[in-house]
Amino acid sequence: MFAISLGDDGAELRPLEPWQAEEYFAHVERGREYIGRYIALARVASDVESARAFLQSYADKAAADAGRIHGIWLDGTLVGGVLFRTLDVALGTCEAGCWLEPSAAGRGLVTRAATVIIDWAVEQRGIHRVEWQVSSENKASINVAKRLGMTYEGAQRESYPYGGVRHDMEIWSVLAPEWRARRAAAGTDEVLAGTANHLA
Repeated sequence: MFAISLGDDGAELRPLEPWQAEEYFAHVERGREYIGRYIALARVASDVESARAFLQSYADKAAADAGRIHGIWLDGTLVGGVLFRTLDVALGTCEAGCWLEPSAAGRGLVTRAATVIIDWAVEQRGIHRVEWQVSSENKASINVAKRLGMTYEGAQRESYPYGGVRHDMEIWSVLAPEWRARRAAAGTDEVLAGTANHLA
């Protein structure tokens, strides 16, 4: 199984697959409350079998070329991940997302991992528009969207009922020409250079 280095801190991006259900469930258990503040991902994995079913749903999406999921490992421990909740190559659009357990927060792991998968989507799959949907209360995820150079497009007011509250959902996006221009202006990070083609 491949692993892409995310820097000199021991962080790696790897595929997250059904056979890793026990490791994934243990990770969710460690961060259940933190992960589940704004997204239902933690609720979906209530035991090892439901965790396996969730990962299988993404294996099925990958097989249908309709989504992907990758884990972030730090010093050999699964601490979070990034995904394409949707991926439509024909339309050239996708929706990216993320999660992280609290022990790994504040290290830039999600931004680094999302950069790799967005590079892959844009450069290898021809995706034109990458979207990021986030509760207006989820400041950490909004900050990731900003660090990725995404543009705020607006909010769908009270569109997402979760945890007994109707959340406003902000929509952020980056278009392929914007992504390429930003990456070129910044200079490709040596840690991430050449990694996008390994995600296929």
